[in-house]
Amino acid sequence: MAKASEIKTGNILRYNGELVTVDEIVHRTPGKGGAFYIGKFRNIKSGKTVEARLGTDEQVEICRVETSDYQYLYEEGDYFIVMDNTSFEQFSIEKTLFGSAAKFLKEGMNVIVSFESEEPIMAQAPTTVELEITYTEPAVKGDTSTNALKSATVETGIEIRVPLFVNQGDKVRVDTRTGEYIERVK
Repeated sequence: MAKASEIKTGNILRYNGELVTVDEIVHRTPGKGGAFYIGKFRNIKSGKTVEARLGTDEQVEICRVETSDYQYLYEEGDYFIVMDNTSFEQFSIEKTLFGSAAKFLKEGMNVIVSFESEEPIMAQAPTTVELEITYTEPAVKGDTSTNALKSATVETGIEIRVPLFVNQGDKVRVDTRTGEYIERVK
């Protein structure tokens, strides 16, 4: 257990029985009364933000979180199977921990997973991935207005919007946070 005065932005706490990350912590000293801290905490599972007022000597539990690189192996139901790159131990990670980036994962890709006492609590895919276009309509000559986009299906089965010059078989770089096309890869 630690005092509220020891909390720093980025810490992971157990607050009201839930795991939360500290987005912001501010020390306040009003003219009357004792000093206190106001913290903005984001629930790891639900993503909801909670604001809390803590006394300077109030006890909080700062969780010990281990973050490491893992290799994504395959999908199994509602889980992704990942392997520790050093010990070769395999773990089942819920797809929901990856959020919207889960649909861009392909086998062999490196991901980051955070564990708190043997339980996976956060997972992060790379911010950009290179994917091959498996299907797209060919561009029609003269159909080139400024920034025109067309639909294309990538190797993971997801449909994205790409510029007209991108063809079937091309590799493209995609932002996993937004699902947007970044550039064509040579």
